[in-house]
Amino acid sequence: MKAAGDVAGLPGSSDERSVREIAARVVEQAVKAGGQSAEVVVSRTSEMSVRVRAGEPELVHEAQSKHLGLRVFRDHRSSLTYTSDFSEAGLVQFIENAVSLCRLAEPDPLNELPGRDELLPKDAVLPDLHLWDDNALTIDAAAAIRLAKACEAAALSVSSALRAGHGSSYGRSVGVGAFACADESGVLFCGSNRGTYQSQSVEVLCDDTGGKKRSGSYWSGGRFVSQLLSPEAIGTEAGRRALRRLGAEKIATCELPIVFDPETARALLRTLAGVIAGGAIYRKASYLCGREGTVIASPLVNIVDDPLIDRAPGSRGFDGEGLPSRRNVVVQKGVLQTYLLDTYSARKLGRKSNGCAGRSGAGSPHVTTSNFIMEPGEISGEALVSEVSRGLYVTEMMGFGFNAVTGDFSRGAGGFLIVDGKLTQPVSEVTISANFDDLLKNIDGVGSDIDRRSSTMAPTVRVSKMMIAGK
Repeated sequence: MKAAGDVAGLPGSSDERSVREIAARVVEQAVKAGGQSAEVVVSRTSEMSVRVRAGEPELVHEAQSKHLGLRVFRDHRSSLTYTSDFSEAGLVQFIENAVSLCRLAEPDPLNELPGRDELLPKDAVLPDLHLWDDNALTIDAAAAIRLAKACEAAALSVSSALRAGHGSSYGRSVGVGAFACADESGVLFCGSNRGTYQSQSVEVLCDDTGGKKRSGSYWSGGRFVSQLLSPEAIGTEAGRRALRRLGAEKIATCELPIVFDPETARALLRTLAGVIAGGAIYRKASYLCGREGTVIASPLVNIVDDPLIDRAPGSRGFDGEGLPSRRNVVVQKGVLQTYLLDTYSARKLGRKSNGCAGRSGAGSPHVTTSNFIMEPGEISGEALVSEVSRGLYVTEMMGFGFNAVTGDFSRGAGGFLIVDGKLTQPVSEVTISANFDDLLKNIDGVGSDIDRRSSTMAPTVRVSKMMIAGK
């Protein structure tokens, strides 16, 4: 029987209990079958997405999936196996195969579960981070189509010059998951979680001179339906953005201050996440190797990885290896405080994990961020622009040009020329470049307008100078 609040066909609280019980049972059986220790992740998810284009439904997709990933350890050997067959007979055979594969694997002295002192206690009470919204389950495909239609209609109503682009979409993900690990003494930790997330987006087009087409898009997302902007607000902003792009052109090659809007500042933050991950550090694949305790950014820059924020997209009560979630201060006043580590990368570096492991059913644990945040400043994004006599306000970046070892950074960009503190002509088809180390150190303004729609959060950021390659 489904518990109160559960919706037929969708994961709910009763499914959370079920996957937790399966996880505990499988790790115990894996040890009994010959493993010295084992860990398992179990999940059940339901996804829905719809897309409307020119007022007509173009896509309706609904799917449910379940998976179980098992990692078995013996004599510093390990095997990683995956199944979607949860039947009793299927799991027995699956476990036997996993243990047999483990015996054939090459040994690695670092192949072990985290230290018993690092894991959460077996019956730890996990924090309630409010990641589940019952209201999310009430929006079925028909309701999602209505929302998508309203969003596109609002965008097109901004001007008769606008027409349908890639359309308007509404998506929802609902999931429950569990993690358990055990050794010959029994289950060491078993925990579960559940969460919802939904987003809505729209793109529209307009014709520009010379046969060029300009697009404008906008989106909203959150764990709770109430966190989303209205379809009308999303659509109106997308239409406004498309019209603002009319007449975009290159500017002459020069060096100017650059102001990144929160969307593009988030991309900068993701770039940094890649070069502070433990795997990149022990492989010597990062320009930040050996830089802990040194200045890597402007004193205005403070960055944290915080999985314990209520209702946030990246929050979680434990990491992908059963370690307690914790807030890690990554950069404080421009100084790199720590790398992000899972157990394996920490051991490679002679350390202990700081709870930054992620895990999917089909893969080994890996370093991941939770809510990765550049903390906001005290000045508005508009004020940061108003202080620039001539510069570039970047609203989009294209391509990927980043050398993680040297820090060389170069990307295609578009936005608006800043003249006397105001946004003027739209700019397109330019390339912005700098060494990433210099880019971070040259940040001379951090806005108060942090964007919390995704698990990587950043405000408006101003860099005192970057090269712009144009005409």
